[in-house]
Amino acid sequence: MKEFQTKQYLDENGRLLDEEISQLVTDELARNLYEKMLLARTFDRKAISLQRQGRLGTYAPFEGQEAAQVGSAFALQDQDWLFPTYRDHAASMTFGHSLTTIFLYWNGRVEGCVPPDGKRIFPPAVPIATQILHATGAALAEKWKGTNNASIVYFGDGATSEGDFHEGLNFASVFKAPAVFFNQNNQYAISVPIHKQMNSETIAQKAVAYGIPGIRIDGNDIFAVYFETKRALERARDGEGPTLIEAVTWRYGAHTTADDPTKYRNQEESKAKRDISDPLLRLERYLKNEGLWDVEWIEQLALNISEKIESAIKDMEAFPKSNVDDLFDHVFAEPTWTIQKQKDDYYEYLGGESR
Repeated sequence: MKEFQTKQYLDENGRLLDEEISQLVTDELARNLYEKMLLARTFDRKAISLQRQGRLGTYAPFEGQEAAQVGSAFALQDQDWLFPTYRDHAASMTFGHSLTTIFLYWNGRVEGCVPPDGKRIFPPAVPIATQILHATGAALAEKWKGTNNASIVYFGDGATSEGDFHEGLNFASVFKAPAVFFNQNNQYAISVPIHKQMNSETIAQKAVAYGIPGIRIDGNDIFAVYFETKRALERARDGEGPTLIEAVTWRYGAHTTADDPTKYRNQEESKAKRDISDPLLRLERYLKNEGLWDVEWIEQLALNISEKIESAIKDMEAFPKSNVDDLFDHVFAEPTWTIQKQKDDYYEYLGGESR
């Protein structure tokens, strides 16, 4: 659909296409965004390595989606709300989550769900699309309290098939909730390609049904992501209601470390996309075109990032082994008989008594 054509500000060769945007892109902004994307990618690769070594549990990688996550989270203000899925650690760390805490989450500790003081970051949502309702509620609460705060919620293309997606958008539209619904369309819901997921041409056009703006952007273009998300947040703060953003991107790796994408996806296609439209490579080309690429800077940056991640791993592994009782004891204030039975059955399986 013509009105939902994909917006792109930075092309694959690192050239800015929009004169207005070029006036807004400072050297500091470009370098800052690159630093955050490089941190995210290095973290992601390290986490996969740790999982393969048995030092983390099953992990959901995101390589290829760094621009979509970093650019959108970077547009937030300190008191905004962020509602991630199980894959949005790049967004969370950009918004101020500690690397140690993110590692703890993937190591099965409840501490991994707790954001730093003063940061409004919800625990990663594993059920598909449920966080959309939470984000709508939080945004409405901020509106009714008279604040200037907004919420952003992340979800994949598969989530648009869930009822919670439609309920959240409808409710937010009716009550003009200051929310941004940020879809990362990586074109596969695990093994289901998007053409089997829906019959509509775009996800952005689904906004029409709810009378809100729908914007489709190149999710590998960090400037398109940042500036369009910032505009949507400004619109929300001005009382104009929610926006649906579809960021078209591509994840190179598996759905999780328990998945094998070679069973359902052409890996040559992934390789071709990496060579042409990789989000870090695109911004690197821009920095080089603008004379902002410095070998010493990038080498020191990579070293600092490596040290930061290694320090977070050390802190994570200094925690005692997670307590399995946490799975049962924190579901309700007082355990129901069903929860207690599950706990008893678990300890019976181990040959001991429930604690």
